[in-house]
Amino acid sequence: MPRLYGFDDASRRRLRDDEVGPLRQMVSRALSNQSNQDVAVWANGEGYRGTLGGEWKDASVGRLFRNPAIAGLRYDDDGELVDAGHPGAITREEFEALLEREKARSTKDAEPAYDYLLTGGGSTCGKCTQDLGGARTNAGTPGYRCRPKDKNGHGGCGEVRIDAELLEDHVGEYVVAELLKPGIRAQIAKAQAAVRKQVERLKRDVEDLEGRQSELGRLYGNREISSEALVAGEREIAANLKHIRPRLRYAEQMANFSLGHAKDLVKWWNSAPTASKRAITLLLLEKIEVFPASARGVRTIEPGRVVLHWRKLSSMSGG
Repeated sequence: MPRLYGFDDASRRRLRDDEVGPLRQMVSRALSNQSNQDVAVWANGEGYRGTLGGEWKDASVGRLFRNPAIAGLRYDDDGELVDAGHPGAITREEFEALLEREKARSTKDAEPAYDYLLTGGGSTCGKCTQDLGGARTNAGTPGYRCRPKDKNGHGGCGEVRIDAELLEDHVGEYVVAELLKPGIRAQIAKAQAAVRKQVERLKRDVEDLEGRQSELGRLYGNREISSEALVAGEREIAANLKHIRPRLRYAEQMANFSLGHAKDLVKWWNSAPTASKRAITLLLLEKIEVFPASARGVRTIEPGRVVLHWRKLSSMSGG
């Protein structure tokens, strides 16, 4: 069986460095409303080829985008997306956006996929601390919600919903105001340098854990450890990887953006790619808590409903 694009081998235990960047760019273009054909033309023009050396086609791009493994996921017996136990090149939210885009392509009147700014750990439920996910209302309007627990007990209280544009505009105003403070750019530069060091440390931690994973397999293959020891060791390593990989993903996002020479920060914010805005938001804000509205249909941010927890950049840059 040929390996999946973005991974070193069929086991998918390690990402292939020279394919992760192109894959993420392909996904970003798809989520910017480019067709699979347009994505294929771009990838071929850049010299990128599939795992068997062939040029990208509309169909092969579509198959790649529908495979949950690119986000480190798989479908369980009930058809639900669950952690597959291996790394992913994109986030769960990006993959779900690809699925939503696929539905929009196959349904004439469906709404196009919405590029959420604050999913994937960017915002949390103030009542139960569950991460908020993107979800459209019955009217088709993009929003954020705390998903209620499913039959397997995964999820939160389900009591928080908020309009996406309302929340993102509110957070954006405060982020831009913070960026306008004297000396903040110098602090950001120092904090990013510290985050880049953290990225390297986390990468080494991941490589060390993956090396231990391979060593366990070797020891078991040589009958030097029991199957019980193998299972226990792999379970511990998987738990550590599950903890580290999201931290690495967030750190990479925080490290990889630049304000450049933007003089009009409001204009920059309004026109910047979502990835750049998400990166600066993650860097400046440790947590965004959202609480329930006082009543249904509230179209304003009531006092105390959204609580922003700012990072101390000086302590980040100090290590």
